Amino acid sequence: MSVNAKVAIGGVAVGVLLLWLLPFWAALLVIVGVPAVAYLTLDPSQRRRLRRVTRKEIGH
Repeated sequence: MSVNAKVAIGGVAVGVLLLWLLPFWAALLVIVGVPAVAYLTLDPSQRRRLRRVTRKEIGH
């Protein structure tokens, strides 16, 4: 199993656990907020590289 698959499975597991433990709005805030904050902590060159890789994988 690849590293990306393990990360995806872990993310789904954490999301389901949060939905079970917290009210819906709080779980949604964590699920959306953590990746957004992680993206904002990147410096501009890292953001450009991430956007370029994401576009390349989509097929643009």
